[in-house]
Amino acid sequence: MRMVEASDRYSFRRMTTQELRDHFVVEDLFQQGAVNLAYTNVDRAVVGGIVPLEEPLELKGSREMACAYFCERREVGIINLGGAGSIVVDGTTHDMGNRECLYIRRGSRGILCASDNPAAPAQFYLVSYPAHTDYPTTKAALKDANHIELGSLAESNRRTIHQFIRPGFIRSCQLVMGFTELHEGSVWNSFPPHTHTRRTEVYCYFDLPENGLVMHFLGEPDETRHVAVQEKQVVLSPAWSVHCGAGTGSYAFVWAMGGENQEFDDMDKCDVAALR
Repeated sequence: MRMVEASDRYSFRRMTTQELRDHFVVEDLFQQGAVNLAYTNVDRAVVGGIVPLEEPLELKGSREMACAYFCERREVGIINLGGAGSIVVDGTTHDMGNRECLYIRRGSRGILCASDNPAAPAQFYLVSYPAHTDYPTTKAALKDANHIELGSLAESNRRTIHQFIRPGFIRSCQLVMGFTELHEGSVWNSFPPHTHTRRTEVYCYFDLPENGLVMHFLGEPDETRHVAVQEKQVVLSPAWSVHCGAGTGSYAFVWAMGGENQEFDDMDKCDVAALR
């Protein structure tokens, strides 16, 4: 498990491009036949990629987490960004198609991830936060999500938000998770931008155009920076930072939040004219 320490808002202002990437971008999570995890100080989130081939892969705890098993004190959200697969949790098998979600409760001991076809493997993206109680492990297909339409083509930000883990749908302690997809002709996400000092957020960009990228903006509204992100790269967004981006074409991203408040609409909107 690698360690990624996001910087504070003051050191951030003096960082080089590589320093920004070292502190806020997680690359190379999705390696065939491997479990890759990163532990961050952003609300103690763990992000990871699991790509099983012929043999199932187990999600295990680690020395950094000081636990006997991964979910001893944690809850997990997983969205499959690849081919069909399955996840076995405490002996129960959950079939996982592309863009389907599984919430795994605190206290789950055995977590095995498998692909139906090694030639087109599942690509399980996970985000985990500490949990103070346990709610039922729950699977959701895309049709089961809460769907919200936002933006407009005229503003280049028409998008559909698919909410899986949030109050009123899949229950959790602090994890809120889903994904957003931009419509053809739109390139801006989460714009106009906002912050929410009561919780942090993690973005995983996927389904980018071939040879495409997204310029992800971060920082305080009066002191923004950007990082160029490619397919299935992850950006950590501390509570003090904006989080928005513009791409070379339409794309999608998994968002996950953890912290003080689970209300999706609780945000502090930024004055676009005041952005710097």
